[in-house]
Amino acid sequence: LGHLLLEWGPDFGLPALAAAVIAYFCGCFNGAVIVSKYILRDDVRNHGSGNAGLTNFHRTFGGPLTAVVILCDVLKAVAALLLSAAIFRHFMFDGANILTFAKYWAGVFCLLGHMFPCMFHFKGGKGILSGGTIAIMIDWRVALVVWGGFLILTILTRYVSLGSLWAGASFPFISWYCYPDPVIVALAFACGGLVVWQHRGNIQRLLSGTENKFSLHRKHA
Repeated sequence: LGHLLLEWGPDFGLPALAAAVIAYFCGCFNGAVIVSKYILRDDVRNHGSGNAGLTNFHRTFGGPLTAVVILCDVLKAVAALLLSAAIFRHFMFDGANILTFAKYWAGVFCLLGHMFPCMFHFKGGKGILSGGTIAIMIDWRVALVVWGGFLILTILTRYVSLGSLWAGASFPFISWYCYPDPVIVALAFACGGLVVWQHRGNIQRLLSGTENKFSLHRKHA
């Protein structure tokens, strides 16, 4: 893949830039912030962990609007990857390798948008649901390892953060196994690294024994 990118040179720059910008702004469409701030009139980032993600939203508000947050985070990742693939196809860059690259490329920028949304003061979520959706859209083998480990660890320990750390850490390695290409692997490490970095506070709380366990019932004030 690397030699193809060098061969296309400047011709590859415009679609790559367009896909990156679109994926980033798709990622900025943060369901937890939009629902809490504009529907509930109570920004989720002012509660709990201060994180604009699904877990903190559920712990703080609960209720059927949690499904809206889930839908937002899933659909924006789907849109980012599909639009990226469409852009590369439009510019005549076709083939399985390029389309795989397009998905990983969009995945990085979608996660950046989710975690650091420019319209919400760069304070977003940790990227687990969107990242999990990206894994599903890339390859069923990647999704199986990422989601399988996440669910097993979360169910056994009730620590969503522990399952999330598995998802972020395992993503680049299963991607390496499925797509042993330096460019793809680099993008996979970027995705996984962003997720792990966003959970650095959770790592400290896990080590100190102060991390919150997941419950289907929201906390009452």
